[in-house]
Amino acid sequence: MNVKIEPSWKQQLQGEFEKPYFAELTEKVRQEYQRGTCYPPGPLIFNAFNLCPFDQVKVVIIGQDPYHEPGQAHGLSFSVQEGVMYPPSLQNIFKEIEGDLGVPIPQSGDLTRWARQGVLLLNATLTVRAHQANSHAMLGWREFTDAAILALARQREHIVYMLWGGYARGKAWMIDKQRNLVLESVHPSPLSANRGGWFGQHQFSRCNQYLQENGITPVQW
Repeated sequence: MNVKIEPSWKQQLQGEFEKPYFAELTEKVRQEYQRGTCYPPGPLIFNAFNLCPFDQVKVVIIGQDPYHEPGQAHGLSFSVQEGVMYPPSLQNIFKEIEGDLGVPIPQSGDLTRWARQGVLLLNATLTVRAHQANSHAMLGWREFTDAAILALARQREHIVYMLWGGYARGKAWMIDKQRNLVLESVHPSPLSANRGGWFGQHQFSRCNQYLQENGITPVQW
């Protein structure tokens, strides 16, 4: 299949594109977009990969599925498009960065600036039906995104994996903690964060310290 995706990722994931499940997934997604509004816009489905080539990944942040309201999703986990109000989880991420690193809360919730620095903002499910969270969770995306995580885990090292919430933490088994840094916490959503275990974890400074210790340029959060 001729999937339009960044070349280094296309090379890594070519085997997935040739499997029967991916052909079925592609057809299901096409039908969903034809039936009604889905997010993100079609050209941005693989945005996380396109902005962050395989060999440049230094941090992985795993989300569950895209935001499902107008103007929000653009293919990067936790990120929203320019000018869109921050969802509560993103607000808490920015608050924690401010408390950890002293970086003021930014004017934009568009995290493209992180992706261009090597932060893979990967949702486990890459598409969603408008107004219906997790509506595409069973289409087959998770097999594909797990393959992407496994490719990184097997071939790269000194990557920081930020696993927030039970779903993301369920991916920890794929990652060799001797060769990478795995930072686990509760999800930044208010329901979880306000119970404790999100604020004050200093994940962002710990991430940058690990990167620097391994000769990698830290992220400008």
